[in-house]
Amino acid sequence: MPYATTDDGVKLYYEEVGTGAPIIFVHEFAADHRSWEMQMRHFGQRYRCITYGARGYPPSDVPEKPESYSQNRATDDILAVLDHLKIDKAHVVGLSMGGFASLHFGFRHPTRARSLVVAGVGYGAEKDQQARFKAEVEVVAKALLTEGMPAFAEKYAYGPTRVQFENKDPRGFAEFKKALGEHSALGSANTQIGCQGQRPSLYDLIGPMRGLTVPTLILTGDEDWPCLAPALLMKREIPSAALSVMPNCGHTINLEDPDQFNRIVGDFIGQVEAGRWPKRDPRAVSASITGMR
Repeated sequence: MPYATTDDGVKLYYEEVGTGAPIIFVHEFAADHRSWEMQMRHFGQRYRCITYGARGYPPSDVPEKPESYSQNRATDDILAVLDHLKIDKAHVVGLSMGGFASLHFGFRHPTRARSLVVAGVGYGAEKDQQARFKAEVEVVAKALLTEGMPAFAEKYAYGPTRVQFENKDPRGFAEFKKALGEHSALGSANTQIGCQGQRPSLYDLIGPMRGLTVPTLILTGDEDWPCLAPALLMKREIPSAALSVMPNCGHTINLEDPDQFNRIVGDFIGQVEAGRWPKRDPRAVSASITGMR
């Protein structure tokens, strides 16, 4: 099995297919490398596509201590995979936890990103939700360690921003829930404690956002409630960002509506590859509503 090794010795399992400009897909908390299969098949026809399991997600290594997990680790693990494959620059496509990692990749390693897709990002970001989110992180981690993955999956899969997936595609949802139940309880709990629970609020990152010039697509479902206001924040503050909202969609958008997700992301990457992705015209930012002042 192919593995990339991080600077702290963690082995990350990866898969790749296709040739051309590289795209790396970074999965969410409730998913793993398998969740990008429909994107690997679609984009693999035109691009070199890579997906990998985050630390804590077998067949990648599962470090035993929460201290081995953090937002910076998650971000730099993307770089470890690219370095292993000798890829200088890639389009970085991430969902939720992976979307946070993609955004931070743009902050930490901007010269290594051809573009960023920051999808489903915002959970716990709003200031009035931070305490609640951190409390829920503790509940989730405890449930994982005491109840085990299959029992956890039976509850977590039915969150308020995932039921849209079940309603649209019961077979796909059942496959997603089954895969979630196969994860490592320890790895998932440590991810919650070390990465999810400790990451900074997006509202504390406005300075880095304003300095980000990598072509960026903010993508969210319109029923992914915790991500809507943060998506607008990122659109407003990142001068190279566009915002796309998928109608009647929840959180797991790459699985819930893969055709629409692939079309939106494909159009974005195509524009970037053609050198046609714009930065915001400064004239579009004004204290005047009409421009007549």
